[in-house]
Amino acid sequence: MDRRSFLRTGTLGSTAAAATALAAPAYAQGNRTLTMVTSWGRGLAGVHDSAQYVADRITAMSDGTLTVDLKSAGELVGAFEVFDAVTSGQADMYQSADYYFTGQHPAYQMFCSLPFGMTPQELNNWYYHDGGSDLHNELGQIFGLKSFLSGNTGPQPGGWFRKEINSVADFQGLAFRMPGQGGEVLGKLGASVQNLPGAEVYQALASGALDGVDWVGPWADEKAGFQEITKFYYTAGFQEPGPALSLACNLDVYEGLSPAHQAIIEQAAVAANTWTLSLFMKNNAAALKRLQSGGVQALTFPDDVWAAFKTASEEVYQQYMGDELYKRIFDSYQASMRDSAAWIETSEGAYTRQRDRLLGI
Repeated sequence: MDRRSFLRTGTLGSTAAAATALAAPAYAQGNRTLTMVTSWGRGLAGVHDSAQYVADRITAMSDGTLTVDLKSAGELVGAFEVFDAVTSGQADMYQSADYYFTGQHPAYQMFCSLPFGMTPQELNNWYYHDGGSDLHNELGQIFGLKSFLSGNTGPQPGGWFRKEINSVADFQGLAFRMPGQGGEVLGKLGASVQNLPGAEVYQALASGALDGVDWVGPWADEKAGFQEITKFYYTAGFQEPGPALSLACNLDVYEGLSPAHQAIIEQAAVAANTWTLSLFMKNNAAALKRLQSGGVQALTFPDDVWAAFKTASEEVYQQYMGDELYKRIFDSYQASMRDSAAWIETSEGAYTRQRDRLLGI
């Protein structure tokens, strides 16, 4: 009797087969609907589109065996309640910006955008090829989450202001909407910082409750209508040079899915990461031209203000270095950023400077 016949018919074969059957994980059978909650109001330009793209890709790639029921902000839980909804099992997954959840752990800032941090390309380099994804999941496991990057809005402007910013003193007492550690930086410069959901920002600025807002970029900002209220727009900001969106699944739910369904969720998130960035970058230039033609002034912060942003950012980082996980993620993030930036400056940066000079761009 040859070895294959023995394994097929003999006692050892039966035992091995039984052991294999016992070891196989129990995946949910049949069609499954997952509830996704988001931090975006239905119709918010770009960010809601990104969440809808993820939901539609998962459903399509699974041929309908895995359906995503998308609930925008306020339809099941509030914009800033999505993290707790997924960790508690009230919802199966969320799409949001993880810097909204620095109250759960300050390291979540780096999986959105750190002040004076990474551009979208630098962030992807770190996340997919330099340990960032593993660190995101290590952080998520504390809260019972499996996390993925699932979008990027591109470099965000410095924001809309009711008055020009000519010196650091102009931030004193300024009521400003800016989430995460960027908001902490402005707080150190004397601003009164608030973190409002996107759907509430326009009204707060229009009513005078806010003196300025940080939102997303020319296209989304134009859709929000901020140009109806003020014409002072700072088009480069320190706070979010490459802000990512994240998709996070309840870990028990995710581990109960088949490997095929897990892979579909992962690849839908990867696709959304690229798709969302190109959506914003495609629309921002034309939107800025329209804003300027309507009287909006595209401004830049003075050099001494930029220097104050950097000093205050370093003070904010240091507040969290006593947390071992924060420090480890921060060190990994910074090392990867420096490596990527050095090559991008030498290659792409040098090329685009010459191209733009010669073509008059």
